[in-house]
Amino acid sequence: MGMEQICIHCGFPIQTLFLQYSPGNIRLLKCENCKAVADEYIECEIMILLIDLILHKPKAYRHLLFNLVNPQTLNFQGLLWKSALGFLLLDAWSEEEWRLSMSFSSLSWRCAKILMNALFGNLAFLSVFLLATKNLLNTVGGASRYKNLLLTILISSYFKIFLIAMMIWEFPSFVIFIIDAFVLSSNTVALEDVIRVTFDLRFVTVSIKS
Repeated sequence: MGMEQICIHCGFPIQTLFLQYSPGNIRLLKCENCKAVADEYIECEIMILLIDLILHKPKAYRHLLFNLVNPQTLNFQGLLWKSALGFLLLDAWSEEEWRLSMSFSSLSWRCAKILMNALFGNLAFLSVFLLATKNLLNTVGGASRYKNLLLTILISSYFKIFLIAMMIWEFPSFVIFIIDAFVLSSNTVALEDVIRVTFDLRFVTVSIKS
């Protein structure tokens, strides 16, 4: 099960973000809690969303992770696997060994070695992170939240896509560290916001049931 749709301002759950009267003719709905438009990014261009993500605006992350990545409109499981594969390939490309000269006979062995290093390195990071948040995840929703947090990490690592530019142009090696630092800060903002909103949704659900 994926994450619920929410108001990007207060995090309150909302069933419908907009009403569609005809193709291209929609009306954004307001949040019942804060009375603001629940998600104005629906009518924004993708570049505006991308700029706000680069600026680490929590509202942009809420739109992307809760309202855009929705199990009712997307193949949640397929998106998770595709994101994981893309993340792994981009992370492998950042390895310095690609810059070394190599013969054709050693190319396949070098590729396998780099991919395995990237795979085990990321598995170690994710294992430590998920173990550290085990008690928290059990509190706010159990094992189903592991998949959501994993997808949050993968999607919030979008800045790794700029590594593709290194396939075309040559950059100094410190650019990789800048990209990694930006990815880490993006992961931090996204995870902090997702965990906080998840706690709020949990409390709202408990209040409604009681």
